[in-house]
Amino acid sequence: MAPSWTAGAWTLLAALGLLSCCSFGWCEASRTSGSTTGGNGSEQGPSSLERVKRGWVWNQFFVVEEYTGTEPLYVGKIHTDSDEGEGNIKYTISGEGAGTIFIIDELTGDIHATERLDREEKAFYTLRAQARDRLSNDPLEPESEFVIKVQDINDSEPKFLEGPYIGSVAELSPIGTSVMKVTASDADDPTYGSSARVVYSVLDGEKFFTVDRHTGIIMTAVADLDRETQDRYELVVKATDMAGQMGGLSGSTTVTIVITDVNDNPPRFPQKMYQFSVSEGAAVGTPVGHVIATDADMGENTDMSYLIKEGWELFKVTTDVETQEAVVSIKKPLDFESKRTHNVVVEAVNKHVDPRFVDLGSFRDQTIVRVSVSDIDEPPIFHPAEGAIMEVQEDAKVGALVGIVTARDPDVKNKPVRFSIDRTTDQEMIFHIDPDSGAITLGKILDRETAGWHNITVKAVEADNHTMASHSAVSIRILDVNDNPPELATPYEASICEDAKPGQLIHTISVVDRDEPQSGHRFYFTLAPEASSNRHFTLWDVKDNTAGIRTQRSGFNRHEQNVYFLPILVVDSGPPSLSSTGTLTIRVCGCDTEGAIQSCNATAYVMSAALSPGALIALLVCMLILIVLVLLILTLKRHRKGQRMAEDEEDMRDNVIKYNDEGGGEQDTQAYDMSALRNLYDFPEAKSCDSGPDIRSLPQWIQANRKVEQADADLSVPPYDSFQTYAFEGTSSPALSLSSIHTLSTTSEQDFSYLSDWGPRFRQLAGYYAPGNPEEEGS
Repeated sequence: MAPSWTAGAWTLLAALGLLSCCSFGWCEASRTSGSTTGGNGSEQGPSSLERVKRGWVWNQFFVVEEYTGTEPLYVGKIHTDSDEGEGNIKYTISGEGAGTIFIIDELTGDIHATERLDREEKAFYTLRAQARDRLSNDPLEPESEFVIKVQDINDSEPKFLEGPYIGSVAELSPIGTSVMKVTASDADDPTYGSSARVVYSVLDGEKFFTVDRHTGIIMTAVADLDRETQDRYELVVKATDMAGQMGGLSGSTTVTIVITDVNDNPPRFPQKMYQFSVSEGAAVGTPVGHVIATDADMGENTDMSYLIKEGWELFKVTTDVETQEAVVSIKKPLDFESKRTHNVVVEAVNKHVDPRFVDLGSFRDQTIVRVSVSDIDEPPIFHPAEGAIMEVQEDAKVGALVGIVTARDPDVKNKPVRFSIDRTTDQEMIFHIDPDSGAITLGKILDRETAGWHNITVKAVEADNHTMASHSAVSIRILDVNDNPPELATPYEASICEDAKPGQLIHTISVVDRDEPQSGHRFYFTLAPEASSNRHFTLWDVKDNTAGIRTQRSGFNRHEQNVYFLPILVVDSGPPSLSSTGTLTIRVCGCDTEGAIQSCNATAYVMSAALSPGALIALLVCMLILIVLVLLILTLKRHRKGQRMAEDEEDMRDNVIKYNDEGGGEQDTQAYDMSALRNLYDFPEAKSCDSGPDIRSLPQWIQANRKVEQADADLSVPPYDSFQTYAFEGTSSPALSLSSIHTLSTTSEQDFSYLSDWGPRFRQLAGYYAPGNPEEEGS
């Protein structure tokens, strides 16, 4: 082989027999002299550049896919310029399919394909060629990469990969409305020939739909698609390659087109008349029957509402939202005797009307609902049904007729009716009613001023069936009679100043009247006859049911007369006219220059309505001083009382300390005169007249013994040691008990002589309890 090329590639010469070749051209390289690669000992010389004209350079081969021959398919030939045909060069290939799909003749460099190739599976193979020395197996030149392309033939039909296809279109859509798009794929090479050029057509269903030849968009072919007639269509769409030319391959798919609903159908009642029956006693709101209108549409296009065109006075209709039924019910009570059959016209109307289809006709329908009313036994009916209003004069006599209530049996038999008054509404039995005629009469005298209206309830029952009962309210108005005289509205009092002028208006009076004449009140005022000679005041009738009092003279003196009583006569307009006399009290008072009242004889002093700020402050200061003084007095009293109690407690403690005498002990509950403890030095004498001589003239130890004896014998004085506590030490103690319970007495059997042996501390106590020595006492 020739020395290596500076381009790093060696020349492949391919001989193509059955195949055509491409990508060929001239390849120039600079050959340099150097060491040979075969280890043949060629010597190295100076490098030289030489322009060499190369042969055809083949780096790409083509092989037809889907070859069906029995022999390996010739692909091409590789060759190097260094091969002089002596057979000392070996050709090898490596890469994709080398040795399996593609084989090479080592001697000639011919490449063959041993397997059937499919371009749709693999479009090309990349391999590398190598020329080696047959003996040493050393590479003569670097590897050269080449490509074997699989040449496409039209062997793949178009396929619809996204199926199955489901589309939808609204009914009554215009021609040419787009429904959906279908797409077919062809695995052939789209860059080579027309193998992958696909066109579309409709095989089945072309009467209703068409498909765009190039885009695959399916469109409507007619404008009268009706969902109610046929709600879906199955189309077969074909895709053909080779642009539809003869010999092209094709594939097909099924397309389902659903026709969606529009509101193009009105509601329809299956019947033009429905018949129902209902009792005349059925309550208001009772359903009479159900009717329904059908609609060929679906979904919300079937929503409808119902209304009554005739008969709405007694019946009403509602729509059941679940079932879309019309529910006819009673609106007002029915009466068999008045009308036995009712024809109710019910109309059904679509809720959602499509304006595009209004020209198709009216989207409403009507039917007749015939309602037959059946008869039942009904209670009596009052006339008027809403109740009666009657009037009676308040001065009517007992037994007078107030009014008549009427009721009848509404049934065909028209049974007699009996009346009564519900006594819970007339507990005082003011009214009576005739059970046969229904005439209401007075049972007691009336008084409009006590009760102007009486509301009673009258009951009516069938004479032979008291369960058939009804009630009616009767309102009785008591008409007024002028039987109450007018009276002054309030016990009037007036005040005038001493310097009042003649003709001065000092007061305005009004009256009240418990009566209510239909023409209204009209009162007349005048002074009572006993005041006709009055020279001080005059009365002026204002003519509006009020009167004014004026002064007739000037110069009133409250010291001469401070109160005037003015009797006033009031008369109403009747009939008959009634009157009453009221007295107006007028007080004479002292006034300031502006006419403000300062004082009257009835009160000692009337303080001015407004006090100056200085007067208010002085008043508050006085009140505060009084409060402080009261608090100081209370504090001093409490302090003195505390001192007195402290002195008493100190005296009590001094008494206890001063006298170490035992009293009756803690069990002694008799009371002492505590005043005996107040004096520290003066002891009371024994209360008994038999106590003997004065103990103050006796020796000290005898005085002590006598004191103990007197304390034990006198149960009316408290013990001196009432604040001391004595405890019993027990039977084993040699001291035994020191309690004052067993004290020295004429009957005591205790021996206290041992106290003298206890030492100086008990000598005083031993003197109190040891028995006296008469000899020592006499000496």
